[in-house]
Amino acid sequence: MSDATASLSPYWLRDNCGCPDCRDPRNGQKYFQITDLPAELSIAAATELNGRLEVLWNDGHRSRYPLDWFTTEVEDDRRTEAGKRLWQAADFAAGIPEARWADYSTDPAEQAAVLRAVQRLGFAVLREVPTVDRQVLAVAGSFGYVRTTNYGELFDVRIEPDPNNLAFTSAEIAPHTDNPYRDPVPTLQLLHCLENSATGGDSGLVDGFRAAALLRAQAPEDFAVLTRTLVPFTFRDRSAELHADRPLIDVDPLGRIREVRLNNRSIGRLQLPATELTAFYSAYRKFAEITLRPALRLDFRLAPGDCLIFDNTRLLHARTAFEQDGRRHLQGCYADLDSLSSTLAVLDRRAAALDELQTLFEVEGAGEYLGEAVTQAEHMLQAAVLAQRSGAPDHLVAAALLHDIGHFKGVVTGRQLMLGQDNRHSDTGADWLAQWFGPEVTEPIRLHVAAKRYLCTVEPAYRAQLSEASEYTLRVQGGPMGAEQAAAFAELPGAADAVALRRWDDQAKVADAATPTFAEFRELLAGLMDH
Repeated sequence: MSDATASLSPYWLRDNCGCPDCRDPRNGQKYFQITDLPAELSIAAATELNGRLEVLWNDGHRSRYPLDWFTTEVEDDRRTEAGKRLWQAADFAAGIPEARWADYSTDPAEQAAVLRAVQRLGFAVLREVPTVDRQVLAVAGSFGYVRTTNYGELFDVRIEPDPNNLAFTSAEIAPHTDNPYRDPVPTLQLLHCLENSATGGDSGLVDGFRAAALLRAQAPEDFAVLTRTLVPFTFRDRSAELHADRPLIDVDPLGRIREVRLNNRSIGRLQLPATELTAFYSAYRKFAEITLRPALRLDFRLAPGDCLIFDNTRLLHARTAFEQDGRRHLQGCYADLDSLSSTLAVLDRRAAALDELQTLFEVEGAGEYLGEAVTQAEHMLQAAVLAQRSGAPDHLVAAALLHDIGHFKGVVTGRQLMLGQDNRHSDTGADWLAQWFGPEVTEPIRLHVAAKRYLCTVEPAYRAQLSEASEYTLRVQGGPMGAEQAAAFAELPGAADAVALRRWDDQAKVADAATPTFAEFRELLAGLMDH
């Protein structure tokens, strides 16, 4: 048995088999139940080969695992304090996390930076968001879904003649959690400023995790009381009656702070023995006093066009009182952290894919291109430029740029092709790129070799224009198509795009031609990624 498996649970190892017989290759979901595995599961043999661990199981199944998979650290739960950077007001002396809406909306890196700030720090502000009705919903939709509540899809924060919440008055509001009487509580809140000409009405934020951590350090027994005491949060008006029993400070099974709920306006009547009530209220008061420390509170003023996004399970938000000498109007909505985290993970995954592609162009791409006078990268970049000059749509420019990715060592080498063995680089490249791109990009790549064989059949003069290296690879790849093959090819979806790609491929072999870098195509590629 391999040393890598000696101390591992066989059920854990088999449960994580990633082969296509065990998991859907598109989404990674398992086909089997744990009860489908043998009652006496064991490893029959295990060997390490080419950077992979190959396991033969006693039921005949084979599993393969990359060796680095065993040493990759699992990230902390981003919902707990372990995945956050706790802060106090002075930490933002140089400025708060912010971005212009135009940049956030068009630059994936800028969007990722904003969402990461919300995830790590608990908040960010978007500037210059159009001050139009319901625009806050578009902001929420940029990373997730709106959580509709009894306040509706969105709510207007302004003075109401018959308010059902103190937020709809001009009164000062202490640091608090919104909707603590909901289970689950909305995990994100957005506030978009449409008008703010009144005197006062500044916004404030307190890091509730920092406050809870201070309580834990200064009064651990009080911290423990607040983590185990269920508090009845309630809300009622003419159309709603809501109730949730949750602790003021919630921790995960490892004792890490995961959620804070603090809202004195919504705490109902605790029914506990007198000694427990005394302990609770003593701890509650200490915690509330910490949240009111000036050093913890970050105050700022939202101007028209500013949209604040913050973590409602972590940050406590507040407002100073304001005079009715001007108009103050915010529109808000609720969303959820899981959608934000999902969007950020996809953005990170796409950025990592683009980094990997760029490395292929800059490293393997610097090598010779199958006997031509250009490098592999120069050839592909020239093909993309030709596609752009012809007015091709973005998906076809991307296909031209990436069409020979299957030759790169990072995927599969083209060395076999030049030695007389078809490496099927068009299929290999298309299959690999399908991790990130849809068929409008991958299928022209898959068909571009077949398109050369097709053109040799339907356009007799075409073959005479092929370079010596291209003529050689044509013979290795099967030579010109027969008439029936050519007719069948012409009917394939994407065949026309593949033919266009083939023509750019043939022309993109100009030595010493000025070519752009891969980095200049990153934005185009990012816009086409759909996984």
